[in-house]
Amino acid sequence: MKISFVVPTRNSARTLEACLGSLRGQTHPEVEVVVIDNSSTDGTAEIGRRLAHTFEQWGPERSAQRNRGTAVSTGDVVVFIDSDMVLEPHVATEIAAKFAADEKVGALIIPERSFGEGFLARCRELEKNLYVGDPGVEAARAFRRPVIEKLGGWNEALTAAEDWDLADRTRAAGVKVGRVEAWIWHDEGRIKLRATFAKKRYYGRWIDQYVRMHADTGKRKFVRTSLLKQPTRLLRHPVLTVGLATLKLTEAGGLLLGVRDSRAAQGTS
Repeated sequence: MKISFVVPTRNSARTLEACLGSLRGQTHPEVEVVVIDNSSTDGTAEIGRRLAHTFEQWGPERSAQRNRGTAVSTGDVVVFIDSDMVLEPHVATEIAAKFAADEKVGALIIPERSFGEGFLARCRELEKNLYVGDPGVEAARAFRRPVIEKLGGWNEALTAAEDWDLADRTRAAGVKVGRVEAWIWHDEGRIKLRATFAKKRYYGRWIDQYVRMHADTGKRKFVRTSLLKQPTRLLRHPVLTVGLATLKLTEAGGLLLGVRDSRAAQGTS
């Protein structure tokens, strides 16, 4: 069973070599690495051309890049990986084994943990640990090719919340979703509140669009109950919990302003 990893990039030079190195280092014998870059101006293109089996330029945003990656890849399974992720070496082997063991499984979740530099990265690490196993947060990344094609791929109208949208459509289509035990490690780098706020404000316009598209369930995505369901784990790390609360409030502020910007631009605020 051939596994295709699709990686969209844009100015990803800081993390891309480790990401692609982990994909090329998979223990599974049939692995394909596809990088779809969106006009990077750092060293991303050089790294991609050197380490990927296929490298292309495509845009305008990551949903379109992922769909292009699906179209040019040749694997039986397509796995969508972000350029700041590092995979444990047996992820592809586990994916192939899970799909081979149950032909009814159409998609697989790969659990995630994070790492990075500084205090806020440790707060994010705590947050990601709380999300493990939460069906409201985790979403499938590995799809049998016929399944992702039948779903219509990624929604190119969304640049944020596109993973929520795909998870919703996967669920609505009745696709059986399993999970592997191997981990993805997400490199958060050094988190800065100002940059976090700006990024979330940029994403807010698509969050607004997602909520409009999914009026019945969209707002539930904002309620991360797993943060509150495990008070013992939070109380065990009081300083990190305060930092995490600050981080989440910063993100919420950015998203709300992004939504406001979106509605003001459309004249609906």
